[in-house]
Amino acid sequence: MAHFINARDSLVTDAIDGLLAASGGRLARLDGYPEIRVVLRAERDPGRVAVVSGGGSGHEPAHAGFVGAGLLTAAVCGDVFASPSVEAVLAGIRAVTGPAGCVLVVKNYAGDRLNFGLAAERARAEGLLVETVLVADDVALPGAAQPRGIAGTLFVHKAAGHAAAAGRPLAEVAALARRAAGAARSLGIAVSTATMPGSEPEPRLAPGQAELGLGIHGEPGAERIALPPARELAALMAARFPEPVASAERLALLVNNLGSATALEMQVLTRAVLDTALGARVRFLLGPAPAMTALDMHGASLSLLALDDALEEALLSETPVPAWPRASAVRPARVVPLPEGRARAAVPASRDAAVAARIEAVCRALVAAEAPLNALDAKIGDGDTGTTFAGAGRAVLADLDRLPQAEPAALCHALGERLGRAAGGSSGVLMSIFFAATGSSLAAGASWPDALTEGIARLRAYGGAGPGDRTLLDALIPAVAALRTGGAAAAADAAEAGARSTAAMERAGTGRSSYLAASDLAGHEDPGAAAVAIAFRAFAAG
Repeated sequence: MAHFINARDSLVTDAIDGLLAASGGRLARLDGYPEIRVVLRAERDPGRVAVVSGGGSGHEPAHAGFVGAGLLTAAVCGDVFASPSVEAVLAGIRAVTGPAGCVLVVKNYAGDRLNFGLAAERARAEGLLVETVLVADDVALPGAAQPRGIAGTLFVHKAAGHAAAAGRPLAEVAALARRAAGAARSLGIAVSTATMPGSEPEPRLAPGQAELGLGIHGEPGAERIALPPARELAALMAARFPEPVASAERLALLVNNLGSATALEMQVLTRAVLDTALGARVRFLLGPAPAMTALDMHGASLSLLALDDALEEALLSETPVPAWPRASAVRPARVVPLPEGRARAAVPASRDAAVAARIEAVCRALVAAEAPLNALDAKIGDGDTGTTFAGAGRAVLADLDRLPQAEPAALCHALGERLGRAAGGSSGVLMSIFFAATGSSLAAGASWPDALTEGIARLRAYGGAGPGDRTLLDALIPAVAALRTGGAAAAADAAEAGARSTAAMERAGTGRSSYLAASDLAGHEDPGAAAVAIAFRAFAAG
């Protein structure tokens, strides 16, 4: 499918530059392209609490389009449908957080929890005051242990931004944001999936079918239904909303266009929702408008907020942000220097031809596997696993001659730091944790197998997954075990067998795949496990 882009790898930075050019000088960005993609207010009061959010790109105008007075102070932008790196989030926090502190609004996806959570911990270790607010407004799966954060996040942005603009202290800003997060509930419907830029769409629905209860990354919905008329659809969706929405006397409703639904359809759906018993209690309507989209997904989501006086005041307060569209003059983009603390002490480079050959072999294999891994991921998720691992491979190749190749512990630490900066999503941060923990273990005198085993233990501790959870660990764990006794070739065989085994696993224990039914997972290898198998085979050959 054709798209108005230059290239997929520059899509996000090109889009940010376009946003800045159209902002009339109100917005700026941090230096540090392409790894640091942070949009922030060109003018801000350092004496007030900062409000920072972000996540994967492809949801525009969320999140960068909500930067401005009364809303976000900064937004951190990842690759399409992938969380930004820890370093990017930390740069955004440092750039805007003064003595009053910062509220970090995080959607409840695994990658965002990991990257934003680690960035918050590092910022606190530097002495910054940071409060984290997690949004889990999706009602698609009743009783889900980890409901997703979707369009209801906008209510939280507005509540936090309003309290911060009013000069309230950090504790009060965070409290109002958490109140909004607890009072918001959302549900989505779509008749098509999202098309990744530069890729062909992956057909999933028959004519007349719709998916009810889907997220914002193109993943399948909780159930497939025959698409009914708008009145019946509105009644069906309204009946799915639990407490606190179900019994609230007054509600705010956001009717969100997920990307390519027409204005006529959105207006019809809005009227239909307002005609329900639930809609009769709606006091304030937001939209219909594209607010938190999923690229070109043909769908909509309904977000309802149970109001009290404080939330109503926050919702009605004025803001000049373009998500409430206003004309603005074109101004040249402004670039703000990175905040102090970004620089890292250089690790002395050293040369080991055998080590370099194996690193290069692994990286080139991952780059070559970008398209097939993306295609595999598109069957069960957002289609970006190949891009994540290929981006990591390109980043390491670019730095290969600057790595301490002859010093195993330092090499692992350098690889961990590089992956943490360059690779988005949960895979990138997990691999960064793995190499960092392996390096620390090597530095303490452990053997390679013992150090790799310690790296796996850290992955399990932070990621919450284990064997049989349909993750990259299902390839990594047997590969490291085989490496201890059989060498690199045996490790590659074990990794490939582990990756193949994931195709028969009916449930995923963590990540976006954990929201999918067994029928959607059946027969498809976990793309992270497949990437690990590719890496071990290249390592053995190299």
